[in-house]
Amino acid sequence: MAQTSSELRVQLRTHQSEILVGCDECGICVAQCPYLQRSGNPLQIAAALDGATPASLTSAFDCTLCGLCNAVCPQQLPLDDFFLEMRREAVDRHHGAFAAHAPLKNYEKLGTSKRFTLYRLPHDCTTIFFPGCSLSGTRPGGVNQVFSQLQQGDPQVGIVFDCCLKPSHSLGREAYVDSMFSEMRDWLVTQGVKEVLVACPNCQVMFERFGAGLQVRTVWEALADSGLQPQKASGTVTVHDPCVIRNSTPTHAAVRTLLQRQGLTVEEMPNSGPNTVCCGKGGGVDLLQPELAAEWQDLRRREAAGRRTISYCAGCVQALGTQTPTSHLVDILFAPQATLADRKRGAKAPWTYLNRLRLKSAYNRKEGFAVSRERNILPENSSSRKSALKPLILLTLLAAVIATIQFSGADQYLQQEKLQALIADYGVLAPLIYMLIYALAPVLFLPGLPITLVGGLLFGPVWGVVYTIIGATTGSALAFLVARYLARDWVAAKLTGPTWSKLDAEVGQHGWKVVAFTRLIPAFPFNLLNYAFGLTRVGFVPYVVATFVCMLPACIAFIVFSSSLFDLLRGSISPRVLLGIGLVGLVSLLPVLKGKLGGQAIDAKEH
Repeated sequence: MAQTSSELRVQLRTHQSEILVGCDECGICVAQCPYLQRSGNPLQIAAALDGATPASLTSAFDCTLCGLCNAVCPQQLPLDDFFLEMRREAVDRHHGAFAAHAPLKNYEKLGTSKRFTLYRLPHDCTTIFFPGCSLSGTRPGGVNQVFSQLQQGDPQVGIVFDCCLKPSHSLGREAYVDSMFSEMRDWLVTQGVKEVLVACPNCQVMFERFGAGLQVRTVWEALADSGLQPQKASGTVTVHDPCVIRNSTPTHAAVRTLLQRQGLTVEEMPNSGPNTVCCGKGGGVDLLQPELAAEWQDLRRREAAGRRTISYCAGCVQALGTQTPTSHLVDILFAPQATLADRKRGAKAPWTYLNRLRLKSAYNRKEGFAVSRERNILPENSSSRKSALKPLILLTLLAAVIATIQFSGADQYLQQEKLQALIADYGVLAPLIYMLIYALAPVLFLPGLPITLVGGLLFGPVWGVVYTIIGATTGSALAFLVARYLARDWVAAKLTGPTWSKLDAEVGQHGWKVVAFTRLIPAFPFNLLNYAFGLTRVGFVPYVVATFVCMLPACIAFIVFSSSLFDLLRGSISPRVLLGIGLVGLVSLLPVLKGKLGGQAIDAKEH
């Protein structure tokens, strides 16, 4: 519940009091921190705190939460916890939402989704490997190599692909983190898991802080203790310790043990171990205040002094790699020559997402696991309210658009003849671009209906149908070929379950008739079917012909309807509007054809 008074959270008041009493304004932390140099020393920030003044709280979002201020404070004040509590207070008061943080939140949301999560536990599993989002995306091969090494020491080790919720934790979203993390933790404990081996420092912090009932260790400690002998290498490197685990001495020691065991010389930077500095990405500061992030990165560049920097945080490697030669520990351990020659680098978005899906698919197919699950939960009330309001919002927006157009006089510009004349000026280029976009849409899982509606608006009811059916059929064919020849294993891993198994069986029995039936009914998931049919035994030519012919009715209906939208927006219910609505209604009655196919086709909508 949002705070409404000026009174601060209990924990924030506690930290505020500690700082007001303990801070002597010595300036040591300020000298080390670009954020404090801008915002003032901790005493000044604590004294200015006021629940009724948003700016006094939101300044904490410029802090990386790296904890260096704690490390250098002679009074050992809990400064990083103080700044985190300021963020939480801001969130409680609805002042903590910044558009710049949206990519980070979306990244996390995907990481906890059913599509990206996978839990695989063998019988009697007590230890799991939790590689984290970043390592799985940037270095899936490294995840496989680490897991293989862990299995040699413990054949019953499991693996979990999920997100630790560190982004939301750093952004002050306390209730959300508690809900999502506790569900993951409770499930693991219920399954008999006792130890979590993490590869990501952020995951380490989260499990140490919220993983009650679970022991936490890094895989680097486990590999060092196992006696792993990495491939030999020579040269001098330096190590960047991630700031969130600046006090994790066993982790620091294990990393250096592995590097020295490999034959490398480790030279320390001025700020390392307990006094390490942030890479600039901490707390989402790089999204909100990139110039502050750049100051941290420039400091690391100067301290590295041209030496190859090794870190064991994929985010740090990405951030520092733009400033100085930087590699991930997993790269140097398993591919030292390529890494030292700067030929071994992590993947970048969007390939990181594809890597994670492929990794999940590979482990989904692996044998030897007894328990499997995907996360399929949302925090309480997180989506039901949005789902309930969505139709009302859409209707309201449509009514508002029509009313605005009518009362503003803008309807005089909504003349289809003028728009089509403008399109005609581009000659053959306009329809070619439109058909190309439509052809790529099914391959990229982009919705086809909006493109169809645009086709009717731009090209009218005749040429709109021609260009749309050509583009849609071409796109369907491309997706079919991708599933059959280029990414068969990946697609097969995505389309699992009785629905798609039954589709394969029905195509084997009825062939192109199943294609025809599902194309006649627009309710079927168009993009998914394109890929699904590529996995079946239907021939390519019958598939294309059935797709072309049987998509025509729906194509004509929606094109005629969309070409009449100009009339509707002007508030005119013309015969063309009525014809378009009638055709769309007629298409919706096509499921009666199901009886003619003997009830054999599948209701793929249930997937």
